[in-house]
Amino acid sequence: MPQVYISLGSNINREALTRAGVNALRHRYGELLLSSVYESEAVGFKGENFYNMVIGLQTNDDVHTVAKTLRQIEDTHGRDRTKPVFSSRTLDLDLLLYDDLILDENKLQIPRHEILLRAFVLWPMAEVAADLIHPLINKSYAELWQAFDKQKEKLQPIDFDFGESA
Repeated sequence: MPQVYISLGSNINREALTRAGVNALRHRYGELLLSSVYESEAVGFKGENFYNMVIGLQTNDDVHTVAKTLRQIEDTHGRDRTKPVFSSRTLDLDLLLYDDLILDENKLQIPRHEILLRAFVLWPMAEVAADLIHPLINKSYAELWQAFDKQKEKLQPIDFDFGESA
């Protein structure tokens, strides 16, 4: 079964929607591997701080079905697609990795480029898949995080209770 990694972010009603996003993924895919939840400043615009995390799961769904499912979960939780790319959002689910697949078509890029650019993606990725090798860079996520300029973005893990369903 393919191993998939997804980033989750929210800065509108972020505690409830982070929990809701995880619950929706669990309902659809079953057992999940959860990173810590990290708080980060908004990037590219002035806005409330985000909660971010990375979620690992296994599925028999093809890559396009997973991407469509993530979009549906975002929409169900109030995602407004009329706003600019860099704006506040209720729930943002980005497909980071789908096994070792390398894909760049339309709006679907695997591995997602933000893994290498954003601390709020790379740190939780290194937490849940430290020894996994990036399919283009040929380095582990632990190595990539170790070499990352940690002064670029303010990021900190927070205590987050997913409750009984986690």
